[in-house]
Amino acid sequence: MRRTAYILPALALAAGPALAEAPVLTVYTYDSFATEWGPGPAIEAGFEAVCGCSLRVVPAGDGAALLSRLMLEGARSEADVVIGLDNFLMERARATGLFAPGGVTAEYDLPVAWQDEIFVPYDWGAFAFVSTGDIPAPGSLRELADSDIAVVIQDPRASTPGLGLALWVEAAHGDGAEDLWADLADNIVTVTPGWSEAYALFLSGEADAVLSYTTSPVYHVLGEGDDGKVFWDFAEGNPVQIEVAAILAHSGQPELAREFLEYLVSPEGQAAIPETNWMFPVREPAGGLDPAFDAGHPARPLIITPEEAAALRDRAVADWQAGLAR
Repeated sequence: MRRTAYILPALALAAGPALAEAPVLTVYTYDSFATEWGPGPAIEAGFEAVCGCSLRVVPAGDGAALLSRLMLEGARSEADVVIGLDNFLMERARATGLFAPGGVTAEYDLPVAWQDEIFVPYDWGAFAFVSTGDIPAPGSLRELADSDIAVVIQDPRASTPGLGLALWVEAAHGDGAEDLWADLADNIVTVTPGWSEAYALFLSGEADAVLSYTTSPVYHVLGEGDDGKVFWDFAEGNPVQIEVAAILAHSGQPELAREFLEYLVSPEGQAAIPETNWMFPVREPAGGLDPAFDAGHPARPLIITPEEAAALRDRAVADWQAGLAR
């Protein structure tokens, strides 16, 4: 029965705002994603325009720190969705039981086949050391360790690039990983908690190079008109990182969370990624991809699967700690 159509106007006006209050979807992500120059604001505005909801984006540290926070908070967490885990953290995240299948399927443009019920990829890139063209480029991790080049790296216990480097060294050098870290120790100016701090130190001239991405020089070309930054292709290959999003199992907004993930991998959502997060999109974005990104592909992509990363992680971090302490 449609008796609500006959409610007194004054009563309808009084009740209207409460009845029409928009649902809130809380998204935890890493710090640089949520900044005014990151993809967060554009994705927030785009999704709110179609969802009839309010998107609350919470910066929560770099990727590994983000997972640690979610594990600490558990089912008490306010998060409905997390953005910023990756293929190196997936199995650890899966084992927590904190994440639920999202029901999102799509055809992805990735360097590996992708099928996962829980984790939805939204961008990808490859780790690399980035410097200016004035620095002679080493051709491998070993050549870097044998040089006097000063670098800034990130902590693998808190940072996804930092973990990627630790896994890179472990996968490439195995039993010699600790020795390589010991030889790299005098190259390392400092170890930062996250990517943003490390890159800022590099840009301020505190180091010759920084652990970053093969797409970082693309930012300098398109964002600043500066073609003086380069990345180093290494003989060991450059590890591919695939960043993922997922729904928290305790979310009170599972349908809205699924709609958000669908938006994230839609042409409209993907359009916000390349020239704000400076990574490759996982699907063709609205408007296509600037040809400058062609220069961001590594010569030898190194694929470390989620299962391999899970098996190597503890030893990789232990070798990093032991090598730098020698």
